Amino acid sequence: MSAPNPENDVLYELKAEVEIELTEVVASRPEEEMELPITDWLFDPTDAERAEIGERGLLDAVEVLEEDGTPPGPSTEA
Repeated sequence: MSAPNPENDVLYELKAEVEIELTEVVASRPEEEMELPITDWLFDPTDAERAEIGERGLLDAVEVLEEDGTPPGPSTEA
């Protein structure tokens, strides 16, 4: 993760938050949950997989914005 600067503080914080969320999703180990009887599931493993895919997509988007160097905000294009 790159060091923050005034232009991309928001991206830095967002990236850190997404990485934390992704770590939590991966740590939930949905593949182990699927081996249990459905009545013993603490969560639906499919939901965990969807969450992981979503978090990885967000992380990729933040990294693209960081590389682009354009600060996030409303578009000025009409």
